[in-house]
Amino acid sequence: MALHSEAADLLARSHRLGGDPRNTNYAGGNASAKGTETDPVTGGDVELMWVKGSGGDLGTLTEGGLAVLRLDRMRALVDVYPGVEREDEMVAAFDYCLHGKGGAAPSIDTAMHGLVGAAHVDHLHPDSGIALACAADGEKLTAECFGDRVVWVPWRRPGFQLGLDIAAVKEANPGAIGCVLGGHGITAWGDTSEECERNSLHIIRTAEAFLAERGKAEPFGPVIEGYAAVSAGERRERAAALAPYVRALASQDRPQVGHFDDSEVVLDFLASAEHPRLAALGTSCPDHFLRTKVRPLVLDLPPSSTLDEAVDRLKELHAAYREEYAAYYQRHALPDSPAMRGADPAIVLVPGVGMFSFGKDKQTARVAGEFYVNAINVMRGAEAVSTYAPIEESEKFRIEYWALEEAKLQRMPKPKALATRVALVTGAGSGIGKAIARRLVAEGACVVVADLNGENAQAVAEELGGSDKAVAVTVDVTSEEQIAEAFRAAVLAFGGVDLVVNNAGISISKPLLETSAKDWDLQHDIMARGSFLVSREAARVMIAQGLGGDIVYIASKNAVFAGPNNIAYSATKADQAHQVRLLAAELGEHGVRVNGINPDGVVRGSGIFAGGWGAKRAAVYGVEEEKLGEFYAQRTILKREVLPEHVAGAVFALTGGDLTHTTGLHIPVDAGVAAAFLR
Repeated sequence: MALHSEAADLLARSHRLGGDPRNTNYAGGNASAKGTETDPVTGGDVELMWVKGSGGDLGTLTEGGLAVLRLDRMRALVDVYPGVEREDEMVAAFDYCLHGKGGAAPSIDTAMHGLVGAAHVDHLHPDSGIALACAADGEKLTAECFGDRVVWVPWRRPGFQLGLDIAAVKEANPGAIGCVLGGHGITAWGDTSEECERNSLHIIRTAEAFLAERGKAEPFGPVIEGYAAVSAGERRERAAALAPYVRALASQDRPQVGHFDDSEVVLDFLASAEHPRLAALGTSCPDHFLRTKVRPLVLDLPPSSTLDEAVDRLKELHAAYREEYAAYYQRHALPDSPAMRGADPAIVLVPGVGMFSFGKDKQTARVAGEFYVNAINVMRGAEAVSTYAPIEESEKFRIEYWALEEAKLQRMPKPKALATRVALVTGAGSGIGKAIARRLVAEGACVVVADLNGENAQAVAEELGGSDKAVAVTVDVTSEEQIAEAFRAAVLAFGGVDLVVNNAGISISKPLLETSAKDWDLQHDIMARGSFLVSREAARVMIAQGLGGDIVYIASKNAVFAGPNNIAYSATKADQAHQVRLLAAELGEHGVRVNGINPDGVVRGSGIFAGGWGAKRAAVYGVEEEKLGEFYAQRTILKREVLPEHVAGAVFALTGGDLTHTTGLHIPVDAGVAAAFLR
């Protein structure tokens, strides 16, 4: 069945509104449209409402993200509404209003759309609108800004009663185009989709202009001496040094992925005299503090402090933060409240450097940071014309520990095996490394695709889903500086590193008398020395994090098997194999496990074999190069060809959770080569 024209217009409007961050934040707000369709059961007309369902995002909304409800049944709920003390029961009642299969699950805001007497309704969270909504004298300012065209609605938790409140306001103010919801956001309406969108944008842009024209020049106060942002390069160095320690603090209750933001809006806020007071007041609208927690952790040292001073102070502040959060929970929890979900901060602010934000994955961490930027903008607007006055702490708790919010969290899919883990894979631009990166992302990890060929690395990162899943770094593993820079990029992208795969390598196949010292040095520089340098840098990060970790070496069957014409390659693989044992013994006290994989005969998709190694090995064994994989398979016990995906599977087996007590192990992935059996 073709999409109804009103629903199609709704999607187009949603995309335009949701695509501009000035209008609403990610997954924030909702929009609806009403129209008439033929009832397939009766053949008569039926009035329907299409509305963004629970958990969707306006900017990317699809037909599948719309809830479809019958308006007659929706409006009839007013007659059975048991009152504000039991309004949560109405969410379950929405399911009895669905038309047909109903589409997406209706959100808590469904009543706002269904009960308001307008064909089209938008509910949005623009920074400018929330600034008025969170100003101490927001009602007065709303009247000054809009006259009687936009009406003030006092704070009320989202739900059925708020829908009734807005419907009554519209009925009592026929000339109004919308309302400002105290402590929350805005709602606008119209007879057509175009009119509704026009009214929404009018409210948002008028509020922006009002704040700009009426606002004072320095709403956050003067710059604190010594708190101005340091240079971009110094910020990056400082943030990369701090990131593992900050992530350790944010991950005390459960592991988190991080995101770093040193945008001007963040740095200006942290340099200002009023930032400690405002940060302590916490974020504003429900969408904000559900993602950022009620308040951030703020380092109270200038950027001139040493790294050790900053880390020590952050630890002290973190202990106090956890105590304060637990006290906040105890102050407001009721006997039937959900258990405390965790007392670590989601936002950590470092003056002069920037903001670290955290979440269960990279997107969640990034969006949490975006929401705090929204909160800063709200504070600026409110302070420019009044005083920032978010809703009461008790109301924030009611939202954060709402039974409906808890139920929503419980419906979330179970995390994948490598969720929250950050991996760095060398030589990941092709072959085995690419297959490993692909498998790790598929199992929930964030991956840094490291390769000497930057174009290949970037192509793999994009294929894996872009910056919320994978980032690319160009690195020569023989260079200490480039390796250090690769790890800096990793911790700035994802907060830290938990899993490193030493896969980068080349292969030179020559008999002893034809192997030059240059050949020998090149092999050892890339694989033996390179693996050592990568593992050393990984250990620095992992020890700072205190979260344990995994280092995996992609060695070779040749580490234990003596084959002909292969002195340089096999010797360096033996070096790598013993590094596994040495590092397993040394790093175990830090919870870092070190294991190895010994592949053999990985021809298809292999960068090494494609680079000439295959032709030379084929010549050694007297077979055609294109049949080398088959040759290797036939000499194995299982008679099966080994592919890059099989090596990737072994990496996952070592790191995916089942082998938690295994370190110092080498796993053969060679289809069975008896001469390479480990003894």
